[in-house]
Amino acid sequence: MKDFLTDVETLRKRAREGMGNGSVTDAYGADLERVIFVLNQALATELVCVLRYKRHYFTAQGLDAQSAAAEFLEHSREEEGHADRIAARIVQLGGEPDFNPDSLTGRSHSEYDSSLELEEMIKEDLVAERVAIASYTEIIAWLGKGDPTTRRMLEEILASEEEHAEDMLDLLGGFK
Repeated sequence: MKDFLTDVETLRKRAREGMGNGSVTDAYGADLERVIFVLNQALATELVCVLRYKRHYFTAQGLDAQSAAAEFLEHSREEEGHADRIAARIVQLGGEPDFNPDSLTGRSHSEYDSSLELEEMIKEDLVAERVAIASYTEIIAWLGKGDPTTRRMLEEILASEEEHAEDMLDLLGGFK
């Protein structure tokens, strides 16, 4: 029976030879360039969500606005945390996080929204969360076993996005 682990001397030799690659070793099984590209799209998506939720927080008005605005603010902060995690992972993989505002909405999976009616804000936020859920689900399946660290990070973000969708659905229930 063949051992499944590379011998220690070979591991040490490879580690020394590829020191400039940081955490990315020969064992990395994904398309690194494509992963960085996809993560930059995810970064743009999170940043657009931060901006959308912030706008909704500051412009929400009406009888139900206070509780909705509180959700919007909480979600904007959580989306910013997602963006930070994704940007850090891009750097860890040897890439550069793309924060360029000129191309942000073009790279984002979700759309920016400038609705002024509270119900429309909530609906658009729910749509954006559903887009993020579908996107992250596809990315996670695509990564498979090739990049378990990025996959796990995105699984955690996905769980948060699912909670956000439920929050928006609950808020929307008040309009029925």
